[in-house]
Amino acid sequence: MKSPFTGKEMKRVYEKRTWNFRGEEYEYEHTAWRCEDTGEQFTTDATDTAAFIQVTNQYRAKYGIPYTDEIIAVRQRYGISAAKMSQILGIGTNQYRLYEQGEVPSVSNGRMIRSIMNPKVMLEMVESSKNVLTASEYEKIMGKVKTVISNGEGYKLEQYEMKRVFCSPRGMENGYAQLSLDRLKNIMLFILNRCQDVWFTKMNKLLFYIDFLSYRERGMAMTGLSYRAIDFGPVPERWDRVYSEFSEIRQDPRQVKDFVGSVLETSEVADTSIFSEEEMKILKRVCGHFAKKSSREISRISHEEMAWIRHKDNRERIPFEDAYTIKAV
Repeated sequence: MKSPFTGKEMKRVYEKRTWNFRGEEYEYEHTAWRCEDTGEQFTTDATDTAAFIQVTNQYRAKYGIPYTDEIIAVRQRYGISAAKMSQILGIGTNQYRLYEQGEVPSVSNGRMIRSIMNPKVMLEMVESSKNVLTASEYEKIMGKVKTVISNGEGYKLEQYEMKRVFCSPRGMENGYAQLSLDRLKNIMLFILNRCQDVWFTKMNKLLFYIDFLSYRERGMAMTGLSYRAIDFGPVPERWDRVYSEFSEIRQDPRQVKDFVGSVLETSEVADTSIFSEEEMKILKRVCGHFAKKSSREISRISHEEMAWIRHKDNRERIPFEDAYTIKAV
């Protein structure tokens, strides 16, 4: 970004600040560009939004309030419009739509929304709203909720699989990202579609940079993985089990000179429709930067990151607040 005063490129700077949200103080990382000549700092809509998300994620985690993507997902699961969901929950016309756009629900409304993730609770909620729905609306919505209940084993299996692979609850340790095997699979497929010679080591580092860059730019990671600093650089926890979860991704054992390892390959194409515009920018930026780099080279680059250096001696989990020290992207 160029200074409006001098026209010179400004330096991007980070500093910890506090934000009073609903009467409580929350610490966040403030991002700005500083004009070296005047000392003035400037932000953008994107950095202001990322700061807000940092703060509200902490508030949601503290009070058990669903995140924006969860609020969208539960409505879509039942096939109901945002306006109709507002009516069923009794929270005001189109209020649910505002929650889907990022407004943070009150604690009571947030916990009510979380409760209807259980379809049996949702069934009771629709039954209680019978008098504010037309007969056809009532029958249609009840039918959809009952279908979700009857098909519930698939949903339970997905939840079980996530808990089996990942043990970290949604919070700072995984960048507040939603745990989803489908999203993780398509991120990996995107990497394999765009990058050359993706050995385990390279995939480990690409996922690390995607998640930490996403947290720095958006206030939220993408995969739901946690990362640990080991001798060979930052890696997702349980990465070997993670990579074995997807039949669409093959592991091809290879030997190059005295090095033996596995290359990840696929014939599938990533479904990018599940990612937002901002998420696609993150994926393209990281893959574009590292596409042709070897595993050895990207490993060396990751060893220069303070996010790894600070925690390598004790092989500690890397906190996402270290995203603001990332240099390579």
